Amino acid sequence: MHHAAIRAVESARTSVCAGLAAALLLAAAFTPIPAQSQGAAPAAGAVARSERAQDLFDEYWERTAVLFPEWATYRGDHRFGDRLNDGSPEARARWYAFARDIQARLQALPRDGLGARDRLSVDVLTRQLDQSLAMEPHAGFEAMTVDASPWPFQGAFFGLLRGSPVATERQVRHVLARMGAYPARVDQEIAKLRAGMAQGWVPPRRALEVALQQLDAQLAKRGQASIYFEPFGRLGTDIPEATRERLRGEGAVLVESHVLPAMQRLRDFVAADYIAQAPQEGGLLRYPGGAAVYATLVRDQTTTGLTPDAIHAIGLEQVAKAQQGMEAVRRDVGFAGDMAAFIRFLNTDPRFFKHSGEEVLAGYRDIVKRVEPELPRLFAQLPRAPVGVRAIPEFLGVGAVESYDGPSLDGTRPGWFNANALAYAVRPTWGMEAIALHEAVPGHHLQIARAVELGDMPTFRRSSGFTAYSEGWGLYAETLGPELGLYKDPYSRFGFYTNQAWRAARLVVDTGIHARGWTRQQAIAYMGAATGMERNRVEWEVDRYISQPGQALTYMIGQLKIIELREKARAALGPRFDIRRFHMAVLDQGQLPLDLLERVVDEWIAAQAKG
Repeated sequence: MHHAAIRAVESARTSVCAGLAAALLLAAAFTPIPAQSQGAAPAAGAVARSERAQDLFDEYWERTAVLFPEWATYRGDHRFGDRLNDGSPEARARWYAFARDIQARLQALPRDGLGARDRLSVDVLTRQLDQSLAMEPHAGFEAMTVDASPWPFQGAFFGLLRGSPVATERQVRHVLARMGAYPARVDQEIAKLRAGMAQGWVPPRRALEVALQQLDAQLAKRGQASIYFEPFGRLGTDIPEATRERLRGEGAVLVESHVLPAMQRLRDFVAADYIAQAPQEGGLLRYPGGAAVYATLVRDQTTTGLTPDAIHAIGLEQVAKAQQGMEAVRRDVGFAGDMAAFIRFLNTDPRFFKHSGEEVLAGYRDIVKRVEPELPRLFAQLPRAPVGVRAIPEFLGVGAVESYDGPSLDGTRPGWFNANALAYAVRPTWGMEAIALHEAVPGHHLQIARAVELGDMPTFRRSSGFTAYSEGWGLYAETLGPELGLYKDPYSRFGFYTNQAWRAARLVVDTGIHARGWTRQQAIAYMGAATGMERNRVEWEVDRYISQPGQALTYMIGQLKIIELREKARAALGPRFDIRRFHMAVLDQGQLPLDLLERVVDEWIAAQAKG
């Protein structure tokens, strides 16, 4: 498990949800890829080496399920659904010891005796472990789990409960056990926050103010009205009604006696001791050893050797390119004022806003429904798992960004596009088509659901990966709008260019904050001017980049690499280039570091050239 996965589990920076409501089916067959090329049977020695590699993959998979039972639940493994991960320093040390052991044994495998797929799997897992181990010296940074990131610790337990199955009494008992264990887990997190505080690692004041707003929103409703009662509103109908009623009663008691008091303790600590030590400004340069942390994050998040200065320059170039597209739309619609006036018009005119959250969800569902029949024009194969559209939890606030939760490996949970229905009055509709392409199809859902269904691939490669690949693919998917029948309206086209400017501006702002010492206000001013996004959204975004260094770099860097590889393949293959097959070459090895993705595509080009 690489660093991003570790942090996602330890601070539960993810929300995976269950249910089939509003699922939208993808009507296309799935054909698994053969694990190895056809031909003569491999020699006994090669089989033995392949089995050794598979044993290591399986050991890694099983051990992470035990160490991180929440992640096991997210991926559809419910054997440990009654447990929470151990958040102690000793558990952290045990993980890193295990990671070093697996890494050493991977390096000892004789590569020349492995098949192509096994070699790639060894390289992928080695890279994940390298990324994780690179963060071992940085416990202070990893202790900042309560902040303004999209998936903070204070939102984690609700995401876990919402993603937990409750079809059987045993599954409900697992949820109840986790509720009972939650106070001890919160106490561990408070101890972690205190340890980080002692080393000078506390998020900036604004990030903690956002965290307190989210905590207060969760604490405002009690008992069965609490968001933490959510699992008990969807108990399996095969459970007898009398048993369901008893389970609901037990759940309500645990919400009041265990979950909410633990949240209150966390809130009280953040509001008193923690925020008292918070710096006014964030940015890793302001922390002890922060420059080294950022260098590691840049390398691991982008999976490249690009420096912060090089990334900053790429961002400036791509912002200028996107702004040219925005200006072209302003001219096309005949708007008389300048760009600033055009942006004010687009962010204030009532025609560009929905009237309710339900209208937002209905609008996104309509976009997905229109795109799905067009997908076979660009993809040779599609996943079977459906994707639904639902609202993100309201306690995350009006500024929260849209997101996607993938389907489970066991096939019981669909993919979900989580839309911010709460922001209907401030988030214009002209951005919706690009966002739907990114979060649903052909973006995250098509990529992640496809990986889940690649049954001959080692399981760890079907359920985890690299942010530069996944977010790069999501942003690349936005560029496919014209081929899928979208962006016909000029204002939606403006939304596409705005999204491109937004992701390009992230390169400038993230490196500005963490490598150049920019203040929050400097970052807000630049991003607002570069993108034309409304003020609330810009502030939320900047607080996210301060809280989650490096992650924002992955979108544009990943997209540019995929486009580069597509044009490389087009030039090499000429009339034999097939966009549908190229997309499958990109998708059919799961999430990869960008250099390994290039290796895969180069091999595909060579194979296509040979016919």
